[in-house]
Amino acid sequence: MKKMLGIFCFALLIGLSACDTNKGPVERAGEKVDDAVENIKAGESPLKERGPMEKAGESIDESVRDLKGK
Repeated sequence: MKKMLGIFCFALLIGLSACDTNKGPVERAGEKVDDAVENIKAGESPLKERGPMEKAGESIDESVRDLKGK
């Protein structure tokens, strides 16, 4: 019985060590969420990089300010 348990544990260990270590999309997304939470805790902006929508929004804000100033 102990021999069978030992063989089972060894097989399980070999099986788990052969798992793929490549990060999938869900794991990468989870890491981005973790980074954002850490940034918020540190008092920084949660998004370090500006995306295309943020850049477009800033351009619109700038245009509106220019129109109000004239």
